Amino acid sequence: MRISRIAAAAGGVLIASALVLSGCASDTPDDNNGGGSASTGVVNVAWSEPENPLIPANTNEVNGGQILNNIFAGLVYYKADGSWDYDAAESIESDDYINWTIKLKADQKFSDGTPVTAESFVKAWQWAASNPDLLNQWWFIDAIAFKGGTYDGGDNTLALDVVDDTTFTVELASPRADFPIALGYTVFFPLPESFFDDPDAFGEAPIGNGPYKLAEDGWVHGESLALVPNDSYTGPRKAQNGGLNFKVYATLDAAYADLLSDNVDIVDSVPTSALGTFKDELGDRAVEQATAVFQSFTIQYGLEHFGDDEEGVLRREAISHAINRSEITDVIFQGTRTPAEDFTSPVIAGFDPASIEGSDVLKYDPELAKELWTQADAIAPWSGTFQLAYNADGGHQEWVDATVNSIKNALGIDAVGLPYPDFAGLRTEVNDRTIKAAFRSGWQFDFPSQANILGALYVTGAGSNDADFSNAEFDDLFRQGLASPTQEEQSKLFNQAQGILFQELPAIPLWYGAVTAGYSTLVDNVEFGWDSWPILYNITKSE
Repeated sequence: MRISRIAAAAGGVLIASALVLSGCASDTPDDNNGGGSASTGVVNVAWSEPENPLIPANTNEVNGGQILNNIFAGLVYYKADGSWDYDAAESIESDDYINWTIKLKADQKFSDGTPVTAESFVKAWQWAASNPDLLNQWWFIDAIAFKGGTYDGGDNTLALDVVDDTTFTVELASPRADFPIALGYTVFFPLPESFFDDPDAFGEAPIGNGPYKLAEDGWVHGESLALVPNDSYTGPRKAQNGGLNFKVYATLDAAYADLLSDNVDIVDSVPTSALGTFKDELGDRAVEQATAVFQSFTIQYGLEHFGDDEEGVLRREAISHAINRSEITDVIFQGTRTPAEDFTSPVIAGFDPASIEGSDVLKYDPELAKELWTQADAIAPWSGTFQLAYNADGGHQEWVDATVNSIKNALGIDAVGLPYPDFAGLRTEVNDRTIKAAFRSGWQFDFPSQANILGALYVTGAGSNDADFSNAEFDDLFRQGLASPTQEEQSKLFNQAQGILFQELPAIPLWYGAVTAGYSTLVDNVEFGWDSWPILYNITKSE
């Protein structure tokens, strides 16, 4: 899922050699998720406005995703350690990794009292596949087969069939061993019938089937969004508090100041200005742990001098070699980030940068950087200023300034940061392909598989492929990896595919993220997950 925070044996698979990425699909609910709420206090969460209205198939960034994950229940959900378990689903089974049968738990309801049925999933997925303007349409038309073998753009084009109220089948376009793991991602959430009457209105006041529902006061843009427990939810993620109040902050520093005075309970990213002090200031309420977050910046191929040609490759390589990642992570991030070695994450199964060809392009080498830049100048002389755009509401200025200064010093060119007031403004120009600068990018994993980031960011036509990167060999290796029945086989193919990314550099890898967060003195049972998100439904708070 696109980073945008204020900072910013697999169950059900019937094949003996099933791919095990992080599965443990038992029927046991999480601890403390019994019948009633364990506390009644409302938990205040630092937040910023989502990029788009809250529609699952059109949300691919953290702020919107965090809300959707709490008001919806997917077929599966992810525990703090990255393992998965069933939520709305009772079972997800296949004999060949292509044809899947999904059974739902009985008697589930949306927060408006209407039933959650197989049709709720099938109709939602068909709707998403029929709308090419959606950010996440590609997930469906890329992964699921088409009825009749051809995409017709209609609202019944995917090879999905409702068997009965609690059962539906899915035919994939090609084998995918990790399909159950992906099904906890936002895009695969169900939708109530009321959605189809007025999708725009729904996006402002969504109705879900998860542990929370939108409060009566709802969403006050620019200020807050309030959720209350959804009494009709019977799944394993029962709310243990009296609700969630997401408070909008313009800066991380403002949110952190409120944390120190207990005016906000959860800050999921400490500002860089406090990285050297937050452990002393918060004590055992300070959180620092490795997480599945990949940070990079992207240079679209339409930017002058950075096209899909020899000059563009030389300049991308030069830029990469010009960045002193170790110094930036030590000085700016106080050692809380780790220099990137690949395009995925060390906390995701299959991480093995030593096996990937070409990753030495991430090594800081100012002399080589200058030599490559000079070679590019011989093709077409450089003029102007290298700009790196970022959202000013995200706590990014320090690292962006350090990065462009490293580039400037190594290459002897003008290089500056280009601030945008907020994330939505930056992403609008990125999505419209009107941005005239490099821009911060990155990925917070939606599900614990390398397939998530490699597929979403670099497969031809993928919804989050900001560079419009397209390479047939990469696509083929990626799809072969998806079909692999073992982790070893999948990782080998994915890492071969990453070798192509290092040749082309559609994004410049920077570092891996970590949760550097904190919580107030008023809450207990705070835990952050593998994906850096706080497990909000488990937090307790007294009145």
